[in-house]
Amino acid sequence: MSRIGRMPVSVPKGVQVDLKGNAIKVKGPKGELEREFPVAIAIALQGGQVVVSRASDEPSTRALHGMTRAMINNMVVGVSAGFSKTLQVEGVGYRAEKKGKDLVLSLGYSHPVPVAPPPGIEFVVDEKAKTITVSGYDKEQVGQVTADLRALRPPEPYKGKGLRYLGEHVRRKAGKAGKVG
Repeated sequence: MSRIGRMPVSVPKGVQVDLKGNAIKVKGPKGELEREFPVAIAIALQGGQVVVSRASDEPSTRALHGMTRAMINNMVVGVSAGFSKTLQVEGVGYRAEKKGKDLVLSLGYSHPVPVAPPPGIEFVVDEKAKTITVSGYDKEQVGQVTADLRALRPPEPYKGKGLRYLGEHVRRKAGKAGKVG
């Protein structure tokens, strides 16, 4: 048995879980998520907990077991507490600011880059610390929006300028040999 897959997902107060076959709908104070899972995995609601089980020990079914449980847990945590990821703006003249709900980035291009948040995503900018926090209730969407922002100007290896995840280590290169002496 999968160690992750056999653990039940506890449903906190204020979160409603509706099961219809293999489709699950989770509703909480932060929002509402809905997803359909493969038929090979059985999902049941037992005493305030969601239990995930599998019918066979085929490798493809075993792979889906832990993933299904993890996705359901992410849905429950997302609608109750939410998720966030933080980007750090590094470089001279590089900055981020908020105009309304939109994010406006100055990343060394000849023009500012405006970014509108998709539904369910919120940007928080700390101009003093030069950080951008992306938060929302869908873990997959928060990660994707953060990755898309980072792709606008990934950190370069010579001076380290660009957008990087908070705490990310960027390997630096020495540069030209002639400049050393």
